[in-house]
Amino acid sequence: MMYSDIPSAQTLVLYFKSRGVKNIVISPGSRNAPLTISFTKNSFFKCFSIVDERCAAFFAMGMAQHLQEPVAVLCSSGSAMLNFYPAVAEAYYSDVSLIVVSADRPSYRIDIGDGQTIRQENVLQKHIGYSANLKQDIAHATGTISKYGKSLLEQSQEEIQEHNEAEISKALSVAFDEKYPVHINIPFEEPLYGKVKEPSVKIQDLDKDFMEDSLNEENWEELAKVWQKSSRKMVLVGVNQPNAIEAEVLEALVKDPNTLLFTETTSNLHHPEFFESIDSIIAPIEKSENREEFFKTLQPDLLVTFGGLIVSKKIKAFLREYKPKQHWHVDIKKANDTFYCLTKHIRTTPNHFFKEVVSSEIEPLSDFKIFWERKKDSYEAKRDAYLKEIPFSDFTAFDEIIKKIPKGYQVHLANSSTVRYAQLFPMDSSLKVFCNRGTSGIDGTTSTAVGSSIYSKVPTLLLTGDLSFFYDSNALWNKYIRPDFRIVLINNSGGGIFRILPGKEDTEEFETFFETSHELSAKHLADMYGFEHISAENEVELEDRLKEFYSKSNQPKILEVATPRVLNNKILLGYFDFIS
Repeated sequence: MMYSDIPSAQTLVLYFKSRGVKNIVISPGSRNAPLTISFTKNSFFKCFSIVDERCAAFFAMGMAQHLQEPVAVLCSSGSAMLNFYPAVAEAYYSDVSLIVVSADRPSYRIDIGDGQTIRQENVLQKHIGYSANLKQDIAHATGTISKYGKSLLEQSQEEIQEHNEAEISKALSVAFDEKYPVHINIPFEEPLYGKVKEPSVKIQDLDKDFMEDSLNEENWEELAKVWQKSSRKMVLVGVNQPNAIEAEVLEALVKDPNTLLFTETTSNLHHPEFFESIDSIIAPIEKSENREEFFKTLQPDLLVTFGGLIVSKKIKAFLREYKPKQHWHVDIKKANDTFYCLTKHIRTTPNHFFKEVVSSEIEPLSDFKIFWERKKDSYEAKRDAYLKEIPFSDFTAFDEIIKKIPKGYQVHLANSSTVRYAQLFPMDSSLKVFCNRGTSGIDGTTSTAVGSSIYSKVPTLLLTGDLSFFYDSNALWNKYIRPDFRIVLINNSGGGIFRILPGKEDTEEFETFFETSHELSAKHLADMYGFEHISAENEVELEDRLKEFYSKSNQPKILEVATPRVLNNKILLGYFDFIS
C-alpha cells in the first residue's frame, strides 16, 4: 500500500477506510493526485475512472442508490466540481448518500488570475447535508506557503489536523446517518505526487455510535381510531425501494374494505387490488360531465402517503383541489406538503406505522373501494381494446416492451415521457424499478443506471427516450458496462412530451426550441462504445427483436425503437378519450 505524503490526503483515506466507504469514483485530473494515489494504491478501495464529471457523479449516485450506502466521487479543482451539481441535487432530494470530494487550489491562488481556480468552498451548500472545508497542511510545501501564504502559518499543523479530522468526521456522520449528500473540499499545494508507504498521521478513534432511532412516540391508539373511523381512506405511494414493505403489511391494507391503495411504477409495490395506473382513473373523471360529483366521490377523508416524489400530475392536481380532511405523511426523515394540506408528519417507517394502525377487525363497509374497483376494471378492459385499434406508436411500443421484460430484472426508467408512459402499464412484481425522481431531470439517467448495475446480482435494463439518451451519451464512455446491460431506446425524433403540453404549435420554432426535433440514431454511438445495436420500426419488427434481445451476449445491447413523432401525442390523448 502507498499513501500520498500530504497529511490531509492521508487523513481522508484513513477515515473512509474506518467507516467502510469502499467505492470511489474518480474523474482524472492533477490537483486530486494526492487522493487518487492514496485510494488506488490501497486494496481496501474499489476505484472507478469516469472522465466526464457529470457522468461520474450520477454513476456514483446510482451505485449508492443500489447499495444503500455512501459512495464517493472525486475530482480535480476548478469547474470540474460544478459538473457534479446535477447529481448532488438529485441525491439531496432522493435521500442518497453521495460523498463529493473536490481537490482545491491553495487559498492564495484563488481570484488572482490562476487557471482552474474558482471559489469552491460551500459552492454546493444549498443541496447538501454538510460542507466540510478542510484547511491546507503547513507541514507540506512549507517553503511555498512561507512565500505566498504566510497567514496560513498562524495555526500549527496540529490545530489544522484537529480541524480537518472534525470536519471529515462530521461529513461522514451526515452521509451515513442522515442519508444526505455531503461535500469535502481539500486544498493541496504542489508537489502533488509524493508517496510514502506508511501514513504519517494517526486519526482519532471514531465514535461509531450512529444516530439514535428517531421514531416518534406517537399516540398509536388515537391514530388507530382515526384510521378505523375513516370510511374513505387513500394510501398513495411514491418512489420506494424494492422489497421495502413487508408482505403482511400489504395484505393488511388489501383486506381493509375502505382503503384505496394508489401506487406508481416507482413504488415497487404490486397487488391485483392496488390501483397501479393513477392517470387512468383520474383522466376519465376530468373529461366527465359529472366531474365534480365523481371527484367528490373519490375525495378521501384520510390520505396517508409514504415514499418519495409522485409522478402523476393528475393525482396532485386532484388532491390539491379536493383536499382530504387529514393528510399524514409517514417517513423518518422528511414530509413534503405536496398537496398543501399536510396535518401530521409521522416519523417512523411505513411498516411500523401500518402495523400499529391497521386492525384485523372487520370495519363498517362503505362503497368507496367497491365503486372505484369497478372503474379500475373498466379502464383495464378499455386499454386492451384500445391497443387493438391503434397503429404502431409510443403507446403500443411501451406495452410490448414492458410485457417482455424478463422476470427479476433491475429496471431504470428515464424521466419525462418514459416514466409517464410506464405508469400506464402494469409491470411484473419481480422487477426492481428505479428512476431519478428527486429533481426529475433527464440528465444523468443513463449514468445512474450504469452505476447501479455494477453490483447488481441481476441484469439491468434502461428504458429511455431519445433526448435523455443522447444528452447523457458520455455515460457509455467507461469500461465498467456489463455484457448483460440492456438499453431500450424509444426514438420518436424529439421531445414528444411537449406535443401533449399546453402551447403546442405546428411551427418551425416549436419543433426547434421546444420539441427539439432531430434525425439522430444511436447506431454510431453503439459502434463506438462496443454495444450491439438492434433496431425496430414497426410492431412486427419489435416483437421479433425482443425475442433475442435479452439472450446472453458478450457485449451490452441497445434496441432502438423508432416511433412516429407527429402521431404519438394524438394516440396518447386518444387513449384518455377512449377510456372515458
